[in-house]
Amino acid sequence: MTEPTTKRPRPRRLLTLAFLSLLAVTAAWSWWSEDHPRQERRLRVLVHDQLYHWFPAQMAPDDGWHGLRQRGVAPAPASALRVLLIHGLDEPGTIWDDLAPALESAGFEVWEFRYPNDQGIDRSADYLASHWPELPPGPPLVLIGHSMGGLVARDFVSRRRHPAGEGAPVDGPAVAGVILVGTPNQGSEWARLRVWLELRDQFTTVEGRRFSLFAALRDGTGEAKIDLRPGSDFLRALNARPWPPAVPIRAIEGRLLAAPPEFAAGLEAAAAATGSAALRRRLAAWWNSIGADLGDGVVTLESARDPGGGAPVVVSAAHRGLLLRLLPGDPPPPAIAPILDILRQWGAAPLPGVQGFSLGARQG
Repeated sequence: MTEPTTKRPRPRRLLTLAFLSLLAVTAAWSWWSEDHPRQERRLRVLVHDQLYHWFPAQMAPDDGWHGLRQRGVAPAPASALRVLLIHGLDEPGTIWDDLAPALESAGFEVWEFRYPNDQGIDRSADYLASHWPELPPGPPLVLIGHSMGGLVARDFVSRRRHPAGEGAPVDGPAVAGVILVGTPNQGSEWARLRVWLELRDQFTTVEGRRFSLFAALRDGTGEAKIDLRPGSDFLRALNARPWPPAVPIRAIEGRLLAAPPEFAAGLEAAAAATGSAALRRRLAAWWNSIGADLGDGVVTLESARDPGGGAPVVVSAAHRGLLLRLLPGDPPPPAIAPILDILRQWGAAPLPGVQGFSLGARQG
């Protein structure tokens, strides 16, 4: 009598079970993390710290890519205003390809700060503070932050370099001002899609950087995307902290939907035909609300508002299109001209809080 044979699961069935199990785990994690952002952040920080403890050499950010570096080969005149560029979340290193040459042509000494941008934003500000004393002596610097880079700049200035009513805990050059470009001061729902930005960051090949597993882990374990959510602990603390009055701050916002001239003319015609000025106001308010909610496609106009209460500069552009052309033959990105204007305005006046120094940027 022959013994019954045991049927082996088919490979396709095993793959299906594995896929369904992965989906179930992912769904459970997404559900839990959505309702427990504080605990999720602590867990991600713990994982990041443990990886650094296990693999200190591989996880150290001093890999030749991160840190401070000067753009351009020829040094700017000693009297020129210096500028430090701070990129945003999962940026592969190309966002400054149009702005940096424009700044150099205008006579500004340009520096760039690269940091592990998936870690907590406060840690990125601390990382900048650890490198700040490495800057050579000279004029103060204006920090220009794109997207999340503006939050790094705000946290660094208000907590580490020029905290209001306190002495500066970090040595080095003073900060002459901060320019925020498409910065989500009130957060962005797009932070929830960080995994797709991570693919753009790690798989975009640029000079001096190649993909590796440790390169992705070195950037952090996703704490930044929790900090970027509207109402996060980080944003509440940052927005409640007083801004140093001696450091000017300006915001430049992008808007995808700007009312064309013919639309305004149509509203005027409709109001004239119906004799209802209220109709025109309602239609204009409806259109403006759509544009404000969309903002630059990533950050709404409300979120990008100047946290200091000043009037923002609004230009027609998408989030990355604020500073970077899509094609080489495209017009200059619309945020570059107002950035140069702001720098020249600040360069024409003495810097508050810095005795005996007047910013004199050479205009080109």
